Amino acid sequence: MPELSRRRALTAAAALAATAGTASALAPEAAAAGHRPGSPAAFDEVYKGRRIQGRPATGSGHQHHGAGYAVFVDGVELHVMRNADGSWISVVSHYAPVPTPRAAARAAVDELQGAPLLPFPAN
Repeated sequence: MPELSRRRALTAAAALAATAGTASALAPEAAAAGHRPGSPAAFDEVYKGRRIQGRPATGSGHQHHGAGYAVFVDGVELHVMRNADGSWISVVSHYAPVPTPRAAARAAVDELQGAPLLPFPAN
């Protein structure tokens, strides 16, 4: 059996910690909603006086980028996109990735500063 070097031990520990951290970060939201890991939970709340909603898309809107998930601010669809690393961005806060669609909706409300969200034109 090959001897375990310090480098191999540290690499294995880092990989194990990264895997455990990702699973524990996704588990609470996914378990509460009954979804598979990585699938965002639906939400409906009032944030800073604006109603934000998110749910799996049902065949309309811009779901080709949003991984089948729709987000709304005061009933107007907020175009969201899931990045390859699992983070989310929106058309309003495109350069500030966030971990969930709910965080993307909140970031959009913050950026809008009370202005209405205008519908995003379809391609």
